[in-house]
Amino acid sequence: MKTGVLLIHGFTGGPYEVRPFVKFLQEKTNWKMAVPTLPGHGVKLELGKASAASWLMEAETAFRKLQKEVDRVIVVGFSMGGLIALYLSLRYHVDKLVLLSAAAKYISPRILLEDIRIMLAESITKKHSPNTFYHLYNYKLTHTPLQATIEFLRVVKMVEPYYDLIQTPVCIVQGKKDGIVPFASAEHLYKSLGSDEKVLLQSDTGKHHICYSDDCHTWFKDVLAFLGK
Repeated sequence: MKTGVLLIHGFTGGPYEVRPFVKFLQEKTNWKMAVPTLPGHGVKLELGKASAASWLMEAETAFRKLQKEVDRVIVVGFSMGGLIALYLSLRYHVDKLVLLSAAAKYISPRILLEDIRIMLAESITKKHSPNTFYHLYNYKLTHTPLQATIEFLRVVKMVEPYYDLIQTPVCIVQGKKDGIVPFASAEHLYKSLGSDEKVLLQSDTGKHHICYSDDCHTWFKDVLAFLGK
């Protein structure tokens, strides 16, 4: 049975946010990866004309394309991408869901950007060449319009009323040191989702950009075990 994994990045972010997990899965499996860049996102932000509808459409397009190429599809969503992953599970058959630092509650974009600055300074520079993504920080601060934040909230409000209708097996991963999404938010998702099979994993050292946490390879293995069942 051929497996495909769709990984969806977060608000103001890009594929780099989930890159360590993608690399891990590529090393450990022969699964096909799809990591789209949502409209207006990526290295060069152009969020002025982007919309919730365009983000969802891009994710759906990537999902349908992957679905044609494999026998089962796993969807991994980081931050806002976690909400988009939930949206997809309401509309399509998703084999399993992985929610990383899922932004189930409203978050301040400015606090999010501050966390990105910390992440870039502390985490990425430990594992990659210095300044790999650091130049993105100031750029994000000046290229996140208010309208984009409103569109982000549309995604939150679109999915929240239907948590109990989601039946897909789900693994939720949340960092204890996440200053953007509190751990209570992950607990709320765990209790609210209608899935019979659900797991909540805790990263003791994880901040919001959890794929760059110091203990990432511990929970990477736990998530892979969940996906391989």
